[in-house]
Amino acid sequence: MRSGIKEFRTRLMALKLFQNLGLLTQFSFHYFARPVCVRLLYTSSLGRSSCVACLCTSAGCCVQRHGCRKLQMDCRARNVTTIVREPSFLASSSGLHRDSELRFRLTQLHRPSADEEQDFQRQLESCSTSRQVFKLLRSVEILSDTMAAASLHRVADLELEGSALRDPSVLEKDTIRALCFQLEQDSTRLTEAGLVSALLACTRLFLDPWSTLMVRLVSESQNRLDSGQMTVGELCTLGCAMLAMEGPGSVMLEQAMTQIQKQEPTRWSLPDLIAVYRLLEGCVGEDGKYRDLLNAMHTHAVTVTSRMDPAAVSGVLSSLVALNQMQAMPLVISLCKQAVRHIPHFSDQELTRVLGALIHFGHSDHYFVEAMEKHVPTMAFTYHPETVSKVTQFFSRRNILSTTVFDAVAESFVYRADSYSTSQVARQIMAFGTLGYLPPNAGQLFRKVETILHTRFSQFQPRTLLSLLHACTLVESRSLETPVDQQLYNSVKTGLEDLLGDRSFFGSKVLTPYCYTLGVLFLFSVENVSMSVSPWLILLEANLLLLS
Repeated sequence: MRSGIKEFRTRLMALKLFQNLGLLTQFSFHYFARPVCVRLLYTSSLGRSSCVACLCTSAGCCVQRHGCRKLQMDCRARNVTTIVREPSFLASSSGLHRDSELRFRLTQLHRPSADEEQDFQRQLESCSTSRQVFKLLRSVEILSDTMAAASLHRVADLELEGSALRDPSVLEKDTIRALCFQLEQDSTRLTEAGLVSALLACTRLFLDPWSTLMVRLVSESQNRLDSGQMTVGELCTLGCAMLAMEGPGSVMLEQAMTQIQKQEPTRWSLPDLIAVYRLLEGCVGEDGKYRDLLNAMHTHAVTVTSRMDPAAVSGVLSSLVALNQMQAMPLVISLCKQAVRHIPHFSDQELTRVLGALIHFGHSDHYFVEAMEKHVPTMAFTYHPETVSKVTQFFSRRNILSTTVFDAVAESFVYRADSYSTSQVARQIMAFGTLGYLPPNAGQLFRKVETILHTRFSQFQPRTLLSLLHACTLVESRSLETPVDQQLYNSVKTGLEDLLGDRSFFGSKVLTPYCYTLGVLFLFSVENVSMSVSPWLILLEANLLLLS
């Protein structure tokens, strides 16, 4: 046991010395299939090479006894050889190829330029598969820690499917293993931004929390957190990582939130403000725990909405919904105005979130509606099915019958409904029924609905099925309701006006939330009715009976 501890300490000393040499000299890491140890070889004045870890006097002895393979580099006075062990936290026995090389520089003294990092980020975003990400990593000569973390995030973006990875074997690829090993070995040299971003990326890839990599990243993050030098954005990234690992009860998360609360929102950058909103979505457990912070954020957010891009508008509205910030209506109204400018530029997911938020808060304005009427018809055939469904829901909930929008939706339904989920089918038809909208292509549309019901009947939830069938019966408010004699109807309305004294005390031909039409709707308050009643409000719904 003692000899094992001594050897471990010696290896760590060798690694430290090797890392220090890396600050002065450019070098690259090579990864080999055979699980070997980290070695630092130096050339003595006698020309004999010595291995620091095994204390052998010749390179040949080292290879023979320990299976070490060395990569020598001419550094004038010395030769540096590094052999890197395979990462132990990945459950794979497959080795690393000799050509899986990453020239990965973490020193802050020789970081890639800002332009190089931005160009790398653009190339990352253009990658549509993990394989393309790996190819990009192998093509670059130098990586910073933030670039490395961004690469892991991109892999997560491409592989995440629900709460798991689409292809878990992606973690066994040589490039990922080499990248993670570098982050593990150089955790103390990472920048704050690179450190917390790498930690968050690892949680998104579902790496083992007790792996060496994760333990080192968390430990180093705790050290940086204790120093109190992290920016708001870095604190938010760390908070999201700890929320994923430990939940809202995380001590480090609480520590990060405490530091965030000490800073004035008016001094935050726009990305910082959005990051705090996103973090609060997951960590607000106790009611009113961060009320003062949220109110200060809302006040500041109103002043900067004019600078928000589509992602920011969508993100803040989504956060307000998740946090149920009904008191933030001034901010919602301001965000809705900004959303009008971005409607042509929202992604499908962003527009879905915006519409969902406006439904949640019960808000819209005519400028937003006009922008939707102009844009939706051009996109109805290409929008994501959920976006189309959310569009119809929005107009339905706001009781706005826009034939421009609904004609386009109805036409696209005939051609696209086979790819819709049962919920999406039902929500679109329910919107038609609620607004009493009969599409121009009613025959084609209802034949498509009938076909879907025949082929996918068992997939419908009972309540969804009933709502769909009910909506179908309401699409035409004249085939089911008795026609009204218009002359007699007008006479009744005139009589009611004389009787009640004001037209405001009743409404006629009112579409109820239950999707049927009332002949007359009476609304009396206690102040205006000379009768003894206990409720403050009497709502009388009655269908006008016209007797011949």
